[in-house]
Amino acid sequence: MEAKRLNKFIADSGYCSRREADRLIAEGRVRVDGRVGALGDQVRPGMRVEVDGKPLSGRGERVYLMLNKPVGIVCTADRVKEASPEAMDAAIQSMTTLNKYAAERSWRYDVHACTDVTGFSFLGHLHEMLDGKLSCHVHAQRVPVIPQALDYADEFLLTAAGQRNRNHTGPFVKFDGVPFAMEEVLFDPQTSGGLLIALPGDQAAALRAELRELGLPAEIVGELTERGETEILVTND
Repeated sequence: MEAKRLNKFIADSGYCSRREADRLIAEGRVRVDGRVGALGDQVRPGMRVEVDGKPLSGRGERVYLMLNKPVGIVCTADRVKEASPEAMDAAIQSMTTLNKYAAERSWRYDVHACTDVTGFSFLGHLHEMLDGKLSCHVHAQRVPVIPQALDYADEFLLTAAGQRNRNHTGPFVKFDGVPFAMEEVLFDPQTSGGLLIALPGDQAAALRAELRELGLPAEIVGELTERGETEILVTND
């Protein structure tokens, strides 16, 4: 491993974002080989980095998170006659596409965990998957979304179930620069949503290619990491 800036090393470990790492360093909560770390410090192989007395490790095997169907707030908009025909067509096509085909393809890979996204939302089911033992960095712009859904969320066409999901899962999630509409889409209950699949990083691109051959908008949306201060970090990238 080449030398890394201290804030990047902390962020790459999955503990928190770079911005949060800068705050931890400034507060004197980070130590490098026993001394208090400083902004701009370089971390080289063999160095020991601790946050609040707990050691961080560099990356071992990368575990990526994949989603094979788009999420959206479309049926809610349709109930008040606000959904466009194009959005409803996209939602119906997604809901009527069985996950069995994606599941069958995934059996060829070393899947660590898998769950479907339904009533507890993308973030709620991810929280269950992590089981209090791991953290996850989600890249919001990579999550497949029915495009009009963001407009509907901005118009507050939301569900009570979505707000319950936020109340339940929200304490485990930290958003960094993510627009309100995308937050709501990630908390929204889904009908016949896709699969969240955790698998080795060196296999993720191959599975994504296979799922796309099936016509699914599969995407690598995040990375599982060691348990950090924040369970689920969602950044706007």
